[in-house]
Amino acid sequence: MENNLRVLRKRRGLSQVAVQMATGIEQALLSKYENGRRVPPTETLMILSDFYDVSIDYILKRTENPKINR
Repeated sequence: MENNLRVLRKRRGLSQVAVQMATGIEQALLSKYENGRRVPPTETLMILSDFYDVSIDYILKRTENPKINR
Protein backbone atom coordinates (compact mmCIF):
# COMPACT_ATOMS: atom_id res chain seq x y z
CA MET A 1 0.00 0.00 0.00
CA GLU A 2 1.44 3.30 -1.04
CA ASN A 3 0.61 6.16 1.31
CA ASN A 4 1.64 9.66 2.32
CA LEU A 5 2.56 8.95 5.94
CA ARG A 6 6.31 9.39 5.52
CA VAL A 7 5.81 12.59 3.49
CA LEU A 8 3.47 14.05 6.12
CA ARG A 9 5.88 13.22 8.93
CA LYS A 10 8.96 14.58 7.18
CA ARG A 11 7.21 17.81 6.12
CA ARG A 12 6.70 18.52 9.81
CA GLY A 13 10.28 17.63 10.67
CA LEU A 14 9.19 14.82 12.98
CA SER A 15 10.81 11.52 13.80
CA GLN A 16 8.80 8.33 14.09
CA VAL A 17 9.45 8.44 17.83
CA ALA A 18 7.94 11.95 18.02
CA VAL A 19 4.82 10.71 16.21
CA GLN A 20 4.70 7.73 18.58
CA MET A 21 4.83 10.04 21.59
CA ALA A 22 2.04 12.22 20.20
CA THR A 23 -0.27 9.46 18.97
CA GLY A 24 0.52 6.39 21.06
CA ILE A 25 1.15 4.32 17.91
CA GLU A 26 4.28 2.18 18.28
CA GLN A 27 7.29 3.33 16.27
CA ALA A 28 7.77 -0.15 14.77
CA LEU A 29 4.20 -0.07 13.45
CA LEU A 30 4.65 3.44 12.07
CA SER A 31 7.69 2.20 10.17
CA LYS A 32 5.74 -0.72 8.72
CA TYR A 33 2.87 1.56 7.70
CA GLU A 34 5.25 4.02 6.03
CA ASN A 35 7.04 1.22 4.17
CA GLY A 36 3.82 -0.46 3.04
CA ARG A 37 4.52 -3.67 4.93
CA ARG A 38 1.31 -3.31 6.95
CA VAL A 39 -1.98 -1.58 6.35
CA PRO A 40 -3.12 0.58 9.27
CA PRO A 41 -6.52 -0.35 10.69
CA THR A 42 -9.31 2.21 10.44
CA GLU A 43 -8.87 3.41 14.02
CA THR A 44 -5.18 4.08 13.40
CA LEU A 45 -5.95 5.91 10.17
CA MET A 46 -8.38 8.11 12.09
CA ILE A 47 -5.72 8.92 14.71
CA LEU A 48 -3.14 9.75 12.05
CA SER A 49 -5.52 11.84 9.95
CA ASP A 50 -6.44 13.87 13.04
CA PHE A 51 -2.78 14.23 14.02
CA TYR A 52 -1.70 15.42 10.56
CA ASP A 53 -4.98 17.32 9.96
CA VAL A 54 -5.63 15.62 6.62
CA SER A 55 -8.28 13.25 5.30
CA ILE A 56 -7.86 9.49 5.39
CA ASP A 57 -8.27 9.51 1.61
CA TYR A 58 -5.24 11.80 1.37
CA ILE A 59 -3.16 9.43 3.50
CA LEU A 60 -4.20 6.55 1.24
CA LYS A 61 -3.49 8.60 -1.92
CA ARG A 62 -7.12 8.47 -3.05
CA THR A 63 -7.06 12.26 -3.50
CA GLU A 64 -4.44 14.95 -3.99
CA ASN A 65 -6.32 17.40 -1.78
CA PRO A 66 -5.51 16.83 1.92
CA LYS A 67 -8.90 18.15 3.07
CA ILE A 68 -11.23 16.25 0.72
CA ASN A 69 -12.60 12.76 1.19
CA ARG A 70 -13.46 10.93 -2.01
